[in-house]
Amino acid sequence: MPDQDLTVAVTGPTGDLGIALVDALERSRAVKKIVGMARRPFDPASEGWKKTEYRQGDVLDKASVKDALKGADVVIHLAFSVLGAGDKTREINVEGSRNVFDQAVRSRARRICYASSVAAYGYRSENPKWLTEEVPALGTDQHFYSQQKAEVEQVLAKTLERKKATQAYVFRPCIVSGPRATMLIEEIPYVQLSERMPDAVRSLLGLMPILKPVIPDPGTPFQLVHEDDVASAFVSGVRGVGEPGAYNLAGAGTLTMSDIADAIGWYSIPVPDLAVNATAEVISRVPAAPEKLTWVEAVRNPVLMKTARAKKELRWKPKYSGRQTLRALIDAWKREGPEH
Repeated sequence: MPDQDLTVAVTGPTGDLGIALVDALERSRAVKKIVGMARRPFDPASEGWKKTEYRQGDVLDKASVKDALKGADVVIHLAFSVLGAGDKTREINVEGSRNVFDQAVRSRARRICYASSVAAYGYRSENPKWLTEEVPALGTDQHFYSQQKAEVEQVLAKTLERKKATQAYVFRPCIVSGPRATMLIEEIPYVQLSERMPDAVRSLLGLMPILKPVIPDPGTPFQLVHEDDVASAFVSGVRGVGEPGAYNLAGAGTLTMSDIADAIGWYSIPVPDLAVNATAEVISRVPAAPEKLTWVEAVRNPVLMKTARAKKELRWKPKYSGRQTLRALIDAWKREGPEH
């Protein structure tokens, strides 16, 4: 029977996924208390949270981690640096995670719920077209986010070898999107350029459809999962539903960049496979290539996941398909962002 009256500690509760997850924990009858920790100032009352206490702290500071995890039945680890130079983020992502996992077992937490990623499988040509949880999470060395997500999973596994009383749920979502999680759109180069344009220029472009931007589409399929559906899977892990272990999370269906262009009202143009492969090959030979450029690997070797295990073990029932998630993302971006 799933646990009740739980105290849950959350690292990274102020991020896109963190807000959606704490919202879900606040609604869960199984959760009595939530303690969140992140580096920036934050007031739980700003989100209307009643069960949540907040600590300002850093995962690299063992004293901060110890204070936040004290008395926690379940530890949710979300804190992770997504974009930037790999050498600068490794300490936060890998060593910070090690601190959290070590303290979780020292505090005798029943469970750790870790936010990994489909990227942990790596963008590898030898992977099957559809990934299940049995495929090794080996990462891709040229892509620091992928490599570090896989490495942190290994750190977690080694930590629990010493303390078997603590169990781990490892969630591997695809691209997380929704009203809050808008990075998929914000990282499109035209969007970043548009946000730097004067208002008058943006307004002029809006009146001239022929000047609408063009998104290159190599035809690579990808999956989306709604932030609320990821949160619901985590709540199942927090409650101890199903067996511990790895779980793939993705909404139904696949999409391409043309679908994004259509949803925004922009244009798309096919990009030959040869051009994509040539670009990835050049980037792989550039020392210290900017991290955003290395995401080309995700286009050259797509990663698609099956989610049968989550649906069976966690009784996970995602409310949103990939297309519905995209629609929610675009609607929120247009509503809250600059003129598009």
